[in-house]
Amino acid sequence: MNFKVVILYRFIFICLIIFSFIHPSFGQEPLVITKIEDNIVFDGLPFEDIWNEVEPFPVVMFQPNYGQEPTEKTEIRLCYNDQYLFVSGRLYDKDPSKIRYSTKKRDDFGGNSDGFGIILDTFDDNENALLFSTTPVGLRSDFMIFNDVVGRMNHMPFNISWNTFWDVKTVINEEGWFVEIRIPISSLRFQDIDGNTTMGLIVWRSIPHKNETIIFPAIHPKYGIWATMKPSQAQKIVFNSIKPEKPVYIAPYALSGISEVYELNEEETDYIKDNTPTLEGGLDVKYGLTSNLTLDITLNTDFAQVEADDEQVNMTRFSLFFPEKRLFFQERSSNFSFNLGGPSNLFYSRRIGIYDEKPVRIYGGARIVGRAGNWDIGLLDMQTAPVWERDSTGQRQKVLPSENFGVLRTRRQVINPYSYVGGILTSQMGTNGSYNYAYGLDGIFRLFGDDYLDIKWAQSFETDSLNDPISLKPTHFGLNWERRTEVDLGYDFSFSWSGEHFNPGMGFQMRENYYMGRGQIQYGWLPGENSKLYSHKVFVSGMQFNRVEDGLLESVSIGPGWSFQTRNSSIGNFRINYNIEDVREKYTFPSDVEIPDAEIPMGRYYYWDIRGMFITPMTKSFYTIGELDAGQFYDGTRFSITLRPTWNISSSIELSGMYQFNHLDFKDRQQEYTSHIGRFKLMYMFSTKLSASTFIQYNSEVDAIITNFRLRYNPREGNDLYLVFNEGRNTRLDREVPALPSISDRTILVKYTYTFNL
Repeated sequence: MNFKVVILYRFIFICLIIFSFIHPSFGQEPLVITKIEDNIVFDGLPFEDIWNEVEPFPVVMFQPNYGQEPTEKTEIRLCYNDQYLFVSGRLYDKDPSKIRYSTKKRDDFGGNSDGFGIILDTFDDNENALLFSTTPVGLRSDFMIFNDVVGRMNHMPFNISWNTFWDVKTVINEEGWFVEIRIPISSLRFQDIDGNTTMGLIVWRSIPHKNETIIFPAIHPKYGIWATMKPSQAQKIVFNSIKPEKPVYIAPYALSGISEVYELNEEETDYIKDNTPTLEGGLDVKYGLTSNLTLDITLNTDFAQVEADDEQVNMTRFSLFFPEKRLFFQERSSNFSFNLGGPSNLFYSRRIGIYDEKPVRIYGGARIVGRAGNWDIGLLDMQTAPVWERDSTGQRQKVLPSENFGVLRTRRQVINPYSYVGGILTSQMGTNGSYNYAYGLDGIFRLFGDDYLDIKWAQSFETDSLNDPISLKPTHFGLNWERRTEVDLGYDFSFSWSGEHFNPGMGFQMRENYYMGRGQIQYGWLPGENSKLYSHKVFVSGMQFNRVEDGLLESVSIGPGWSFQTRNSSIGNFRINYNIEDVREKYTFPSDVEIPDAEIPMGRYYYWDIRGMFITPMTKSFYTIGELDAGQFYDGTRFSITLRPTWNISSSIELSGMYQFNHLDFKDRQQEYTSHIGRFKLMYMFSTKLSASTFIQYNSEVDAIITNFRLRYNPREGNDLYLVFNEGRNTRLDREVPALPSISDRTILVKYTYTFNL
């Protein structure tokens, strides 16, 4: 029998033995939420008799001194009727002059405003939840939480682009500030069992001028900086006879504008301007099939209002990851996730409707998300248009056929409330007969305490490939064992394999053709209220990549580090790395025309570097994120620094920016490389409903300045008017022959969407 197949069978056998030792766990006794018969007077003043009949939650301090009594009187209540969930907060403050509200921006979840919010794990799955929060000026923030708020390699476990229908009223007076939140039951998907609905609940209040967070239930800080949003630690609550609704939302849109691009003429001697007017229309439909299943239909999908990607410089040999910003793919995105480690995923929605960094028309599609019985379900199907480009003779050629994209993702709880098994199928089919299929099976198992085991198996099959299902060549599998804690002993060990022919067409992989081992051991402390540190930990981590076909080393990185959070909410980390890199093909960093390109020749390299990050307190109106990467780099040196300042001048004006400087120096070869990336963003918020933003980016590597201006009027949820201006400018025209035009492209668009609720 093939040696690799023997290894695989042993891997599966060991996993089955581990599962046999897993035991169920039981949660706390649920709280029954009060049902009221009348409506609340929705005015932001929760003092009427109905509220006095509802018991407030027993809140405690989360930070700076976990478990102590809050320094400010805080009363948070929850009740409901047949139409709404009502949440109230009596948020007293001994010095109301220090109450902060730094922004009016929709979905701004910054830490420099007083805040109040509720998290609902509506399916009680201990993994996913919805967050609704506000500030003293009635700012609305709502987003989705997934993966029990456990992030991976800068891949945040949030979806801040998710929006739904709900309202908030606030009042500030000499006693503090007061809140009423009203969430339509039709805005929530949940599961009704014998007339009862169980959810998970977290409520909190933040007081930035004291660096204080107040919470219910009492969640231990050992779960890290996002502990206050962890669904698995939520209080179980029960709604009796809550009546689910099946709303229908129809949202047509109209778009008009003009696009200006410059293309080479047939002789390739000059650039010709091409103005193209745009007049489009489309439709989105959202229909509640059941209380826990939603159907979304989109026709002639458009993403004109989406902000441009952040410019990046690739200092590695591997793929860059860009996050999804298009709303249709953002909503309920966690239902489709099949993580392969870090940002790698079997389903990467940017494969749909984007080709060569340019948008591709989407004819339409449909999606079903939610729960059926014990199964979480995500089903998606979309059809894109073909892409045509002109060849060197000026003739239009089809470079990409019309394609159909399909995804089916399922998961269900097993063994205990914190463990899951699931599967996924993806298909990409072109009208020219091309195809790429992939499937995956996975399981996350809570073994005991905070220890979790994560197992994944996936294969892909595509046109002109061997497609042998009993071979490991088209296969990816992985095993991860971790203890999810930031206090005392923690660890994270994993192994993964990605075969030579594993190529999920609808997925994203940073690396291909490898097997990898990774591990981290750490020890963390909560020093106590007499220390300036709120928490800190030391760790040693390392990883090694080898090529599959010959087993030869590709990369090694290992070293110690320290991370911390102070009592005034500063955050930082520092680490030292010893690296080994085996380069099989040289790669280059393009320089100016006067300077030869810097390159990394083939060979094996051994070198040290240091990396650090520091965030000043985000509770202040001005804060900065700084990052440093310096030391040896292959056979040369590297110095990279990044600064990201943000200044909330007032609740109406926000300035933010980013500057990144990279310098590589290979003295022995007399080569060097320097790059600059700059970003500047100005946002003016006339109110919580009307805002304007200007976003300017510069990237020296591509010698381009990109400008994006957006005016958004959002009188109520689902009604949006956008005015969008995009422009790309070349900063060095003589880098090509013929000389480039000063403007590479320019677009002005107006888009209006109106949502009808039937």
